[in-house]
Amino acid sequence: MKTKKQNSFFSNVKSVLIAVFIALLIRSFIAEPFNIPSGSMKPNLLVGDFIFVSKWSYGYSRHSLPFSLGWSDKKIFSKLPERGDVVVFKTPEDNRTDYIKRVIGLPGDKVRILNGEIIINNQVIDRKRVDDFIDNDNNVSLKRNRKYIEYFDSFQIEVLDLMDNGIVDNTKLFEVPSGHFFVMGDNRDNSQDSRFENVVGYVPFENLVGKARFVFFSLENSRFLQLWKWPTSIRLERIFKSIK
Repeated sequence: MKTKKQNSFFSNVKSVLIAVFIALLIRSFIAEPFNIPSGSMKPNLLVGDFIFVSKWSYGYSRHSLPFSLGWSDKKIFSKLPERGDVVVFKTPEDNRTDYIKRVIGLPGDKVRILNGEIIINNQVIDRKRVDDFIDNDNNVSLKRNRKYIEYFDSFQIEVLDLMDNGIVDNTKLFEVPSGHFFVMGDNRDNSQDSRFENVVGYVPFENLVGKARFVFFSLENSRFLQLWKWPTSIRLERIFKSIK
C-alpha cells in the first residue's frame, strides 16, 4: 500500500513537472501573454488589455526566456522588425523591465520630432485630425482626447496628441545606430520611449522579446482577479482584436 501511494505521488509530481516544462517551452519559443498596465499605446491598446506576443517573429536571445536567463545576448533565427510593428522589449536601462511600443525608426534612419510631427530622413509624416478618442479609464468622467491618423508609406496608424508643445514635441535629430531601433508610444504626449534617452533611448535588436499580435482578453476599470466585476467590465468587442 505504501509503495502504491509513493508511486502515485511521484507520478503526480512527474505530470506537474512535464506540464510546467511544456508551458515554459511555449512561453519561451512560441507565444507569451502580457497585460497592458498603462495608457502609452492608446488608442490602439488600452489599460486592461491582455495580449499575445509571438516569440518567433524576431528570433531568440536570452531575453526570450523567463527572467532573461539564457545563453547569449545574440539572437538566433533572427529577423528584423518592420517600421510600424508593435513590439515588446526589455528596456536597455536595466534589461529586465518589459515595455511595449511601436517601431518608428530603423537602423540608419534619422528621426526628429518637430511641433509634434515625425520627420524621418527629411520626410514629414503626414497626419490628419479625426474624431476625438473618448477615454474612460480609472472610473473617472469621460475625457475627449485629440486623435490623428498618421500616414506612413505602407501603413497608417491612429495616435493621440493630448497637447501642443509637450516636452517631447520638439526634439534633437536622432540618428539610429546599426542594430538598434527608435520606438514611440501611440499616445504621443504620454509615453516614455526612445525620445527619452536616459530611460529608453535606442532599443538594441537583441532586447526585442516579440511582436504583439492580438488582444485575447480585456477588462475595463477592474483587475483580472476581481471576478465579480467581469460581467460589467469585459470589453467583448476587443477580444481577438488584431494589433495593428
